[in-house]
Amino acid sequence: MTSFSIQNFGCRVNQAEAFSWAEEFEFAGLRLEDDSTRADIIVVNTCTLTAQADRDVRKFIRKISLANPAAKLIIAGCSVDGGKIDGAKMPQAWMLFSNEEKGILGRRVLASVAGDAQPAFQPWRSRALLKIQTGCDLRCTFCLIPYVRGRSRSLGEKKILLQAERFARQGFQEIVLCGIHLSSYGHDLRPKSSLLELLQALTKLEEMPLLRLSSLDPRFLSDKLLEFITGSPKICPHFHLSLQHGSDRILGLMGRKSRVSEYSRILSRLRRNSPSAALGADIISGFPGESDEDFAKMYDFLENSPVNYLHVFAFSPRPGTPARTWPQVKDGIKHERSAKLRNLSEQKRLAFRLNFLGKDLDGVVVKKSDLGAEILTGNYIDVLVSSCPSRPGEAVKVKITRAEAKQTWGEMA
Repeated sequence: MTSFSIQNFGCRVNQAEAFSWAEEFEFAGLRLEDDSTRADIIVVNTCTLTAQADRDVRKFIRKISLANPAAKLIIAGCSVDGGKIDGAKMPQAWMLFSNEEKGILGRRVLASVAGDAQPAFQPWRSRALLKIQTGCDLRCTFCLIPYVRGRSRSLGEKKILLQAERFARQGFQEIVLCGIHLSSYGHDLRPKSSLLELLQALTKLEEMPLLRLSSLDPRFLSDKLLEFITGSPKICPHFHLSLQHGSDRILGLMGRKSRVSEYSRILSRLRRNSPSAALGADIISGFPGESDEDFAKMYDFLENSPVNYLHVFAFSPRPGTPARTWPQVKDGIKHERSAKLRNLSEQKRLAFRLNFLGKDLDGVVVKKSDLGAEILTGNYIDVLVSSCPSRPGEAVKVKITRAEAKQTWGEMA
């Protein structure tokens, strides 16, 4: 039987696309192979958000080309659109797909390979991922994504509801809703819709699994949407915001048209409405023009905010973006500031988890190994238990017994 493997880089949208390809391949009779060095077909879903992402993609392609030279290598996504992958200079690539062509990737591959007559379905992930939107109409001065993903495009509500119902029938206990700019969902549809309207429709469906939202743009969080996502028992208490900075001056340079005071209002409201929710944020350090004072303002804001964890990115100048041409912060300063923010994130993450010692939480078994089982709670805590009778993907209750900087332990409740 022909086997396949998918190596994913970057955002949740890439994960959702990979989830869809894996499902398509398996239903056609291909076998999922976890070890890409043994796979007949390898799909590389790329990311070009940062220079490090570009390096990681190239490193993997070089490595797998040596380790598994007979495999059919398929490269897709942002690195193709961004010109980082050139088929003429990469003879090991069997097929290349731009972001616009990702929708036909599965059909093109299956037209060239044979599957088994009796397909077996093994989910690529223990939680279902559903891409409901792609692209972005905004032009932040640092971001390449609108240029490689295109304008904002939303999947119609009816198609989303049908897909969600199918995931429910397959037994998934959690669906992650993904989008490049999830908060703008529906603005391009005719008639117009919104993320709020979609969530209201999804949560009305019978037997609907829990819904988890990927990154949200605070500029698009209306009071009605805030009230709904914190009040619905069908939505995981986990909200990740693309804040990017904590200085009004730098936000202005970023083209964000945001105010830190509005960030504070939104975060306070999320925490007040959902005391046990995990609150996360994307943060860029070392943006061009970021002074010591700007960084100090951001650090102070984040330290005193209800945010529990940070995804920190040292600014990476991307070709074709305005910020690339501006005077840059020295690399040493960028990395020093990033380290301070990551240390703050570790402190806040541990403090958050310690709040739940001895408490029972709902979760989903993510994976099992010789060490035990990894369970992800609704409020985004990874818990390791030594013994778990449930299979990956099943809903469970777990009691947290110990929390340290890098790990949380628990037992089945």
